[in-house]
Amino acid sequence: MLHSELLAQIPLFDTLAAEDLEALANRMTERKFQAGTRVFDKGDTGSSMYVVLSGAVQIFLPGAENEPRVVLKDARTGEYFGELSLFDDKPRSASVEATVDTTLLELTREEFGDHLSKSKNAAMTILAEMAERLRETNAMLSQRAARDVVKEFEENLTWGQRLADKVAELNGSWSFILFLLALTAAWSAANQWLPKPFDEYPYQFYNLALAILVALQGPLIVMSQNRQTMKDRATAETDFRVNLKNEVGIEGLLREVGALRAETTKRLEVLERMMRSDRLRAEIPAKKPGGPLGPS
Repeated sequence: MLHSELLAQIPLFDTLAAEDLEALANRMTERKFQAGTRVFDKGDTGSSMYVVLSGAVQIFLPGAENEPRVVLKDARTGEYFGELSLFDDKPRSASVEATVDTTLLELTREEFGDHLSKSKNAAMTILAEMAERLRETNAMLSQRAARDVVKEFEENLTWGQRLADKVAELNGSWSFILFLLALTAAWSAANQWLPKPFDEYPYQFYNLALAILVALQGPLIVMSQNRQTMKDRATAETDFRVNLKNEVGIEGLLREVGALRAETTKRLEVLERMMRSDRLRAEIPAKKPGGPLGPS
């Protein structure tokens, strides 16, 4: 796969023109890493992004002493990481290690900035993409995150979907088992004791009815399970939004508490200096005007 095609798969660059993708691809450098080699460590200063050309890397949080690492993601061919380092020089938030012999494409901040300075269209496209991401984030943070998604999901179900859920709910109950047992016993007794049985042993009509029932139960249960999977996915997305808003709120509170602590410390230092000055003035007696008269 061409380097420009790999770049086109990255959301940050997928709206760039073909000539800009080709120019950025030519600025990328191939770097090879053997299995077990660290690409970078958590806390390192970031200055470039990487695209996996071949092989695989593991993105993880290193554990403390005698504690296992926390694996965040396994990136394979065509995937990327470290793209935020193109815009700031903050430390890396995780470590990356090659799990097999791997070739990465590296795009440095200097090369990226140099291309943007020469291509107005590329710069505007990147700014538009970043603005769209910021707008989506603001919209997500401004709206109410906690919602009863299961209730909303169930309110939009069709009658067929509701029927499938009811059938799946009934099939997984003792009521359905007892009903089948009672129906089987009644069917057998009726055909045994009636003068003119309507379905003699081996009860072919009853077996046909049971076969049709089983054939219908399978698709209905699978449909209900698929909807349950969709409900679980919607619930997980809502939990993610709630956790994200809570995290942003906590970070804001921490900043405010930090600012309050700094302001309080500053004022306490001023008060301490004032009290120290007052104490020194009280300990040193005031000098009276004039002095002893000398001999005349």
